[in-house]
Formats: sequence, structure tokens, C-alpha cells
Amino acid sequence: MSKAQVNEIKISYKGGLKSSKWQKIGNSKDAAELLFEDWDKDTIALQETFKVVLLNNSNKVKGVYQLSQGGITGTLIDLRILFAVILKSLSVAIILTHNHPSGKLIPSEADKTLTDKIKKASKLFDITILDHLIFAPDGDYYSFSDNGIL
Repeated sequence: MSKAQVNEIKISYKGGLKSSKWQKIGNSKDAAELLFEDWDKDTIALQETFKVVLLNNSNKVKGVYQLSQGGITGTLIDLRILFAVILKSLSVAIILTHNHPSGKLIPSEADKTLTDKIKKASKLFDITILDHLIFAPDGDYYSFSDNGIL
């Protein structure tokens, strides 16, 4: 009889940037500047993209992970993948962000519902959601935190 075999699971996080160089986020403007600079300007007006900023307990950016890229009016978010990334990177705080190719800077009901769902799941893992930013193609942004809906 053969012995049961299973796959070995390894989880790793590779950071090339020294932690002393990690950017600290103090407010929505800091986050918006960092994110807009990083955004692909060729697609920001065409496709909706959803990203998460991963932070340590000093609100320093460990990295930015693009979770999905969709169509003109939406993109799908799989919460299991989102939390796999957050937990694998041992992040304690996050900033959610996506763009509206239309330039409309008002969160949709779907945006609010998704944010609430992520917020509830985050509580379970003691992860803080600092903000959810929505970008227009020109760099203007809407902050859930600044508008008191987080």
C-alpha cells in the first residue's frame, strides 16, 4: 500500500525595496499621488482596474497589488484573492482603489456594497481599511475616508 501524498504549500513575499525607503501614507492626498503616478495612463480612461495598497503598522507602503482589470463600466473582485494577498504579505492596513473611466467621481451602490463587504471581512483579521479611492482619468479622486463613508 502506498502512503498518501500531498503537495507542500510555500508562501513567500519578496520585497526588493529597503523598508527605510517605503513611502509613508499620512492622508488621502499621499495615497492618491503615489497611486496616480503608478497608474497605467494608457488604460485609465478605457478600463476599470482595482488595486490594493498593502501597508505595515507604520502606514508605510509594502506594495501595490493589481487585483483585477475589467471593462469600461466594471471589474470583478474576488475577496478570497484579495485576502490571500493581504494575509500573505502580512499587511495590517490597506487602501482600496479603482478608477472610473467615465471620470464620474461618485461611488456607485456596487462600490459602497463591495467596500462594506471588505470592511466586514477585514475586522475578522484585524486589518484596517484606511481608505477607498476612486480615480478619474485626469488624476482627480474621491476618498471614502475624507467623505465620511468608510
